[in-house]
Amino acid sequence: MAPSRERIVLGEVRGAHGLRGEIRVRIAGDSPDHLLAVTGIWLGRRPGDPEARRHVVVEAGLARSGEVRLRLQGFDQRDQVGPLVGLLVTVPAAILPELPEGEFYWYELIGCQVESESGEVVGRVREIWETGAHDVLMVEDEEGVRRLLPTAAELMKGIDLEARRIVVVDLPGLLEPI
Repeated sequence: MAPSRERIVLGEVRGAHGLRGEIRVRIAGDSPDHLLAVTGIWLGRRPGDPEARRHVVVEAGLARSGEVRLRLQGFDQRDQVGPLVGLLVTVPAAILPELPEGEFYWYELIGCQVESESGEVVGRVREIWETGAHDVLMVEDEEGVRRLLPTAAELMKGIDLEARRIVVVDLPGLLEPI
């Protein structure tokens, strides 16, 4: 699905953990599993940052709720971590396992055009927000008008990643701007 060179965001460096130069990473997503399994990461200021630097992960473990701790090669003191705070942790999309039919990674939906069943173009997915019940697509049209669309199965009629297209039901009020 994803090109092997594409990197996706798995988290953000929040600070130091302990005295040995470990970093605390806030998880982007619903599980720490991907971060706990990586052997290398890239740290950069934004997704796709051409100046992101690769680091070897020596050790990984759980930290406080919503975070993991990583020990990177070459970092062995707490004060070395300061310049890393706020950087995004990215990895090649190709390392992620394939999902079952009908399931998608968030990064795959970003940029997809959203249309109603009747063909009305709603805009493009700019962000995905994690909420209690269903994740929400933040869709923005060419004029900058934003709409929030829940990802509930009964509202999402079709997702075609090759065509970069998502079709949602025609439901009164669903496509109202925020």
